[in-house]
Amino acid sequence: MASEKTNGEQEMPKKKKNRNEELKLHDLLNDVVSPILFPEPTNSAPLLHRIKTSLSRNAPLIPQASRNTARDTLLWTRAGSPLRPLLLISVGTITILALTGLLVFTLLFLFATINVVIVSLLISLAAAAGCLAIFFACVTVIYIAALLVAIFAISTVIFWTIVAITITTAWIGFFYTVWLVTRKSLGFAKQSLSVTSSAISTYSAAWGTRNLKHD
Repeated sequence: MASEKTNGEQEMPKKKKNRNEELKLHDLLNDVVSPILFPEPTNSAPLLHRIKTSLSRNAPLIPQASRNTARDTLLWTRAGSPLRPLLLISVGTITILALTGLLVFTLLFLFATINVVIVSLLISLAAAAGCLAIFFACVTVIYIAALLVAIFAISTVIFWTIVAITITTAWIGFFYTVWLVTRKSLGFAKQSLSVTSSAISTYSAAWGTRNLKHD
């Protein structure tokens, strides 16, 4: 019984190591989100505690999951046609731009929230002085308007950049496909002409040999 328990304890780290070697980013994301949003019925911990536990448990696995995902993506790219690297580059660029826009929007929103709280506190402190309250209210309105303009400008630039990258990638893929089809067609035509000329040469040689025999 003790030996079976020892063997089981030895197999657990091996299984965990094999799982870490095969872990991908989407699996890691699922492992991070599932305990937070869908905890087990026996887990009655608060939300913040679940977030902290999930992040502390899965954060060290990010480098390994990133390496595994990059390796599989590279193998998938090499295994297919030359269109796969083009697709990978375009999708990666669009994803990076979208994440950059989301990060900028989040930082602006956080900065705006902090500033609104500070301005509201100043307004509440200056409530006795009507001029100061009006001044801080105007500053808040101007700040929020400038923030909205900045968010709109950043979103517009990122959106049209993504559209331009998508259109450019589509045209590159189209011309590359046309070039591949043309090259295959020329190769097939060249092969057909070679076979036809060989058949004509063989037929001519056979015809000449038969005429010599008749003579």
